[in-house]
Amino acid sequence: MKIRNRQDFLVALTLAAAGLFVAVNFIFTPLDNWWTARSAQVRELRAKVAEGNQLLKRESVVRGRWDAMRSKALPANTSLAEQRVLEAFDGWSRDSSAELTSLMPQWKNDSTNYMTLACRVEAAGSLGTLSRFLYEVEGGSLALRLDSVELNAHDNAGQQLTLGLEVNGLALIQQDKK
Repeated sequence: MKIRNRQDFLVALTLAAAGLFVAVNFIFTPLDNWWTARSAQVRELRAKVAEGNQLLKRESVVRGRWDAMRSKALPANTSLAEQRVLEAFDGWSRDSSAELTSLMPQWKNDSTNYMTLACRVEAAGSLGTLSRFLYEVEGGSLALRLDSVELNAHDNAGQQLTLGLEVNGLALIQQDKK
């Protein structure tokens, strides 16, 4: 009789262990993984909502900066944009007394939203005139970015200098508003 109770106990224990194995591996673990993933997703969505609320609070500042950047951008018309850049460099060279020796513009159309005008500019003059020219370029009203600046001396005293610039200008292509 003891053997029968023992067998029943072992069968019940085996069934309980098998049930526990199935519950842990096929119910609790997937539920825990699902809950963890869902919690991470909720945290991410809350962070995005908080970021969106911050953007909404700063909407006027962001729009103002964007309008200012857009107003400084080159026109989408390539010949008009080149004309503005050439006029700007001519004015900066006159204001600083630097002599423009070379200006080579080249258009790059990388996207459907914008184009870039890459310019290689060379100017000659003294250190004072070239530093003033560089100051004028950096403080100009056009959307230009200085990518490279080279300064070379042509005499032993350093009185005759050449400034080489690689400048990129941004031209926004206007999209039709629907």
